[in-house]
Amino acid sequence: MAGKLDLDAAVVARARALAARAGQPVVDLARSHTTVSVERAVLRLAGVTGADPDGIPWVNRLVDAVRADVGLGHGVAVPVFHAMETAGVEDVTVLAQKAAAGSVRFTMPSRPAKARQRARRATAAGLRTIDRRRAERDRLIKRFGDPKQRPWIYLIVATGDIYEDIPQAQAAARAGADVIAVIRSTGQSLLDYVPEGATREGFAGTYATQENFRLMRAALDETSKEVGRYVRLTNYASGLCMPEIATLAGLQRLDMMLNDSMYGILFRDINPIRTFVDQRFSRQIHARAGIIINTGEDNYLTTADAVDAAHTVTVSQLMNEYFAHEAGLADWQLGLGHAFEINPDLPDSFRMELAHALLARELFPDAPLKWMPPTKHMTGDVFRGNLLDGFFNLAGALTGQGILLVGMMTEAVVTPWLSDRDIALQNVRYVLNGAGNLHEDFTPGPFIRGRANQVLSEAIDLLERIVDDGMLNAIADGTFGIMKRPADRGKGLDGVARQDEDYYNPVTEGLA
Repeated sequence: MAGKLDLDAAVVARARALAARAGQPVVDLARSHTTVSVERAVLRLAGVTGADPDGIPWVNRLVDAVRADVGLGHGVAVPVFHAMETAGVEDVTVLAQKAAAGSVRFTMPSRPAKARQRARRATAAGLRTIDRRRAERDRLIKRFGDPKQRPWIYLIVATGDIYEDIPQAQAAARAGADVIAVIRSTGQSLLDYVPEGATREGFAGTYATQENFRLMRAALDETSKEVGRYVRLTNYASGLCMPEIATLAGLQRLDMMLNDSMYGILFRDINPIRTFVDQRFSRQIHARAGIIINTGEDNYLTTADAVDAAHTVTVSQLMNEYFAHEAGLADWQLGLGHAFEINPDLPDSFRMELAHALLARELFPDAPLKWMPPTKHMTGDVFRGNLLDGFFNLAGALTGQGILLVGMMTEAVVTPWLSDRDIALQNVRYVLNGAGNLHEDFTPGPFIRGRANQVLSEAIDLLERIVDDGMLNAIADGTFGIMKRPADRGKGLDGVARQDEDYYNPVTEGLA
């Protein structure tokens, strides 16, 4: 695929260098701060489980107690494991229960070496579990086999009830889906805690919980054996609990996670600093767990014009690549997002879609890429919608995308029925089977090459402005998705703390 667009290697290198310069201050910010969710993720790896009778996780209770006594700037690991020793408590969940009852107080010891050692030992056990889950995935892929074709077919399940999701997910896998995404309940990204247990009451999605992860993973393992290929499972590591959900995903062997640097900022009004700090830790966990991330650049085009704002997608992809590499993710784990969202009534719309998709493919040749179907210009006409999805599928086949989300002809009408999914999967299978390796024969003409180079040039211009003004200021100005999100506002800012000189996090130490 390389070379079809005649991209200048020096120009591409300049774009990456600018992305690194724009991203470095954000990384420095993330490395010098912590959040309540980062600290809760540490304690989850150390073994804290369960919730109180009101459904509030014990890990929230414990972090709140530590924060009230000594603040977050030291990290929670040292005061927690120092308290375990002084209180004679061997189980960290029991300590959380005692802290919630007010019978334990937290202090910073003058000699923290012993508490650090205990914290390292406890969290290392959690990381070893993640390592075992990753090795387990590798074994199952060898045993069951991998999908023979690319792109992988990605399909969403979202009933709100995990016990209804499971048979639907299994049916979708039998019908040809390679990746099952369990979309989250509306509003979960704004909860500053992770619900406990299996859930049946989600709205327009199912709550992301450790038990729901376990149940769906076990069900898809059964179906993988049945269909003779490993079926991958996706959920969402975004919102106010991004680090915790990433950790739970690693512990339960999820394979992909929605994990974007700006989605929560732009579309959920979560504070930018909170998001970038949480994102870095969650991506370090994903790197260790062998999880593929999916980023959310496609969402910009639902609020901004897909032609005028095409370069903002490219800029975000380059920034996401830089942030991901800095956190330890490899290219094969970068499901960078983009979408088929140009107004279909625009002349040459399909040619421009091909230009944008091929630009992403050539800029990131070793990344799987996540190609998203049309949503913005779906009208409720299911026949037109099915045709648009067919063109989207063809664009994916022509440009060698890695992960293709199944478009639904009933988009903007209803939550899809099983029959809708079956028709949509027929569309995908027909196009991919009929196209075969057509991307090998596809040679773009001057229009497509010119459009791709224009978008790359506009991306470089924007990156130069971001380097001068700063990434946080660019977000505040509405550069991405025309949403203005200042760094001193947004949900979750009160859960951010600057690290003190003696800050200690045994997990980031273990992940280094």
